[in-house]
Amino acid sequence: MTIDAPHELPDRSRLDFGDMVMLLDTKSRRYLITLEAGKEFHSHAGFVAHADLVGVSEGSTVVSTRGASYTALRPTLADFVTTMPRGAQVIYPKDLGPLLMIADIGPGVRVLESGVGSGALSMAMLRAGAEIVGYELREDFANRAQINVERFLGTAAIDRYRVELRDCYEGIDESQMDRVVLDLPEPWHVVSHAFDALRPGGIIVSYSPSITQVTRFRDELAKLGFLLPETVEVLNRGWHIEGAAVRPDHRMVAHTGFLTSARRPG
Repeated sequence: MTIDAPHELPDRSRLDFGDMVMLLDTKSRRYLITLEAGKEFHSHAGFVAHADLVGVSEGSTVVSTRGASYTALRPTLADFVTTMPRGAQVIYPKDLGPLLMIADIGPGVRVLESGVGSGALSMAMLRAGAEIVGYELREDFANRAQINVERFLGTAAIDRYRVELRDCYEGIDESQMDRVVLDLPEPWHVVSHAFDALRPGGIIVSYSPSITQVTRFRDELAKLGFLLPETVEVLNRGWHIEGAAVRPDHRMVAHTGFLTSARRPG
């Protein structure tokens, strides 16, 4: 019997030109850069040449020209969302994760997203495998969202991401969509359009900061007979753990918004 030698797997931890890198200083401040030949990262503590990071593994420490230490890591989606360039307020990671589950986002799911903003929610759904048509009123927001998506997920994700300058309140041209996901100030104006755009059993989800927005949205859902309406709020409390001193953090990320979902009847 012949036993094949194991194939050597590529070292995915090693950094290369074109990679997005998060530099973490000794005070846990985060700086996002994309490694480019001939470029440098500058701060008050000197500079680090991008070339010095090529070939090193994630978690390695590099030192600037003035002796400052930085730990190099690839950013997570949560890191990128909270530090990326943006024009509109984003949906934060504590709500993005639950929203993916509530909307049941997965590979091949067809989503109509309205109010794409800076693209945080778009990135979360695209990385889960969704195919998105986005409606956005402002051209600068639409452009920023597409730039952020391509920067973090790469050009392949753009093939599943079509953004149009459209007012969702005036109607939805798409049909047989699996999901309609809204981040709008008046989502109740979209409920009837979503009913026509969704396939039977499809899910509508709205992110709303105010409970008065939620109640009007829920009223419209009830009028059209949407099934299984539900509204949740996600709270995020960290813990301080230092030796025997263990307690909840004095501050927490409490209210950001409400997630309301329902399913289209047949």
